[in-house]
Amino acid sequence: MDTEKKQGLILVIDDEWESAIVKHMCRKLEEEGWRTLCVDLGDTPKTGDNYENYALYAIEDNNPDGILLDVRFGEHRDDQFKGLEILQKIVKQYPRLPVLMFTQYAQGPEREIAVRGTLQWNSPVDFIDKLAGADEVILRLRRLIGDTPEIMKLGELISLDINNKVVFIHKPGVSPTLIDDINGIKFEILKELAITWYKSPSELVPFNKLERYFEGEEARASLRVRIREIKDSLGKTMGIRFGASDLIMNIRDQGYRLSPPDHY
Repeated sequence: MDTEKKQGLILVIDDEWESAIVKHMCRKLEEEGWRTLCVDLGDTPKTGDNYENYALYAIEDNNPDGILLDVRFGEHRDDQFKGLEILQKIVKQYPRLPVLMFTQYAQGPEREIAVRGTLQWNSPVDFIDKLAGADEVILRLRRLIGDTPEIMKLGELISLDINNKVVFIHKPGVSPTLIDDINGIKFEILKELAITWYKSPSELVPFNKLERYFEGEEARASLRVRIREIKDSLGKTMGIRFGASDLIMNIRDQGYRLSPPDHY
């Protein structure tokens, strides 16, 4: 991959960094254009405290764009949630550094402790199962970091090519279908909604942010018409009639929220 396409550095802090799961995750990140660096203790005893020290040094020396941090280090009971102690040190020293907590606690009380631990700090921190798919990990990292891809998938059925300003519909077994009448202002509106959804699915886009594409006193009405046209264009190709509460929802007196469908 060309150097100019590199998007930044992800630091991996995990005592199982040589495992198949973590290596696969690093390969996928690198295929997406990220560089990865794993904290390696070498011959130093692999204790939680040593991982904490090496991790903080690695952050200082390498200035990563994001971190994948495991919750558990080793089998000793004192290190069961060492990752949360490391997290506390990170957010105290680097409060704006995105951290994705990476753990194999799929259920039970251990998971609840880990989840509660990640919610104690008002920083860009998220939590994901270690066995989650690589695509989901990459998506969550992008959202934490605030990065958006050139091709943005909205669920399984819709995608936006940001650079070429075109929209596609995806159907099983056939090539993507270009929606040629979502362009100009309509594409910009959909892109604004999509970027907000991509970074935070529950967040809405305020009316005034979308109304800036229009002039005059009827900006809100013009926006409503364009939203309806976007929904009709997508629905026609997908064979769906989108209602008022589908796809793009008008949140009264606030703005619009995107809610992409995952199936026909």
